[in-house]
Order: sequence, then structure tokens, then C-alpha cells
Amino acid sequence: MQVTLTLANDISTDIIYPGRFMATVLPSETPQFAFADDLAFNGRLKAKEVPAGSVIVAGQNFGCGSSREQAVSCLKGHDLVIVAKSFARIFLQNAVNLGLRVVVCPGIEAVEGDKLEIGATLVRNLRSGKEFPVIALPPSRQSIIDAGGLIAFTRQRLMQLKKAV
Repeated sequence: MQVTLTLANDISTDIIYPGRFMATVLPSETPQFAFADDLAFNGRLKAKEVPAGSVIVAGQNFGCGSSREQAVSCLKGHDLVIVAKSFARIFLQNAVNLGLRVVVCPGIEAVEGDKLEIGATLVRNLRSGKEFPVIALPPSRQSIIDAGGLIAFTRQRLMQLKKAV
């Protein structure tokens, strides 16, 4: 997976999804406003120059600030993976609920263009050869992300229960 953007600490939801677009709430429409104030990156996203599965690497406290769900849905809409040293609590819960792939990796070191191999217990930077331990999410939360979010997870569980009856 290629690193498409690197960010510092304390990236707020207002940077990810500016407040002036809060009237747009449909997950099918929010991706166009991802990082809207970073014209170059937003343009690359809109032009579909960033392949699905690309990685954003961030520092500590990614997604701090307001609890806007659109900050997660706009990233999910581009099928991005977020590897950060840590996540703000509400952003992390929104990511789980919407099925955005997030990886907590306190020691991550990467620059744009690096290729990362992301595993359950470590992230390997293929350019530098360095490996960084991952703090795994609890299995229940990871199961929800793997299912594609809380709605998809619930739907799967209901179908399993229906089959068991």
C-alpha cells in the first residue's frame, strides 16, 4: 500500500472535512470535500489519481475536534487507510461504526511515496526496511471494521442468527 499523504499531529476533523460543508451528509456526496482546503490533495482525490487502499500516515490525535461523522465518511468514500500514532476517541469510534480501516501505530515513520505492508501486529516500511508495532483494536471493534461498519456487521449477525434458527 502506497503512502499518499503524510500529516502532523492534531489533525482536526475541520481539516479532514471543513465545517462549511456540514450541510452535506450523504456518504455518497461527502468524499468530494475530503481535505477541501488542501487543493492539491483534494484535486488528486477528485480526479481519482489516488488509488483505493492508499495510505494516509498521521501523527498523534488524528481526527480531534468536533465529532462530525463526515470526516470519516469522506475518507471511507475514497477507500483510504489511515495509519496514525493515535486517534481521537470519537473519530476512532466513528471509524469503527462506518468501517474505515484505521491502524494505530505509535512509532510509524513514513513519507509520501513509501510502500507499507500492513499486518495485524506490525507495519513494515518497504523502502526503509523498518518495522513498527501495531496496537491492535479489540477484536469486537476490528470485526465491525472488517464487516464494513456497524450496519453491515449487524446485518451479517442477523443473517447468521436467521440461519441458525
